[in-house]
Amino acid sequence: MTGKPAFVRVDGVAHHVVVEGSGPVCVLSAGLGMSWFDWDPVVPLLAPHRTLVRFDRPGHGLSQPAIAPPTAAGEAHRIAALLDGLGLPGPATVVGHSIAGFHAEAFARLHPDRTTALVLVDSSVEEHPRASRSPGSVARVLGTVLSAAGVPAALGPAVRRAAVRHDPAPTALVHRVYRTSRVLRGTLWENAHYGAVAAELLALRTTHPLPPGLPVTVLAAPEGSARWDRRQRALARRLGARYEAAVPSGHLVMKDRPEAVATVILRSGQEGASTLAEGA
Repeated sequence: MTGKPAFVRVDGVAHHVVVEGSGPVCVLSAGLGMSWFDWDPVVPLLAPHRTLVRFDRPGHGLSQPAIAPPTAAGEAHRIAALLDGLGLPGPATVVGHSIAGFHAEAFARLHPDRTTALVLVDSSVEEHPRASRSPGSVARVLGTVLSAAGVPAALGPAVRRAAVRHDPAPTALVHRVYRTSRVLRGTLWENAHYGAVAAELLALRTTHPLPPGLPVTVLAAPEGSARWDRRQRALARRLGARYEAAVPSGHLVMKDRPEAVATVILRSGQEGASTLAEGA
């Protein structure tokens, strides 16, 4: 599924963005090391009803490398700036998968007037995050060594295929993205700052409450892990969110259960629009 591609510059970095569909705006942000095309299975279900905005974070997909460490506030700003750059300033349903759940929640807390609904798709959860003292230096050295050894070109697509079982992504796109040292470095860089971003989000929860009445849904893939189910349910309780389980499904719920993801997004957006209308 393809849409209209564009590049939007935010803080000096060109971000690859794909916009398609019509209707209220919905932002889709994928997990660590993932790309815009990982949302392809849900696009046909949503595009008739929503203006979809898919983007690659720095060092992911086709976006330029990062020039600053990721932060929760910075990722929230990134989403807002991309929407501004696209001329879509109105409120949006923000959907975050895996680590991008941190970013989507931060956006809802820091930009409540721009948030229609929040959907967390098998989101990362950290109850007691610990930030590394020097995350960037280790990631840079490892990225340099692996890139110099030719690892991305030799093994990048194979690692992607091994991580994503029955990968529906076109082979040409997988090779175009995952053979690059840029994406390897971007993934290592974002992963190195995972703990710091998680800790910052926990702090935001104490200072920036979610908007009253905001529809929040935690859509989890707990199959085979009672512990993951408990943690996702605890996240839902902490956020005052609706909890739903996508079963059967692996971590890439948008691939395994696109209809479940689409249903939650459409319902949440409708509920959020009604709440905004009542408050107007």
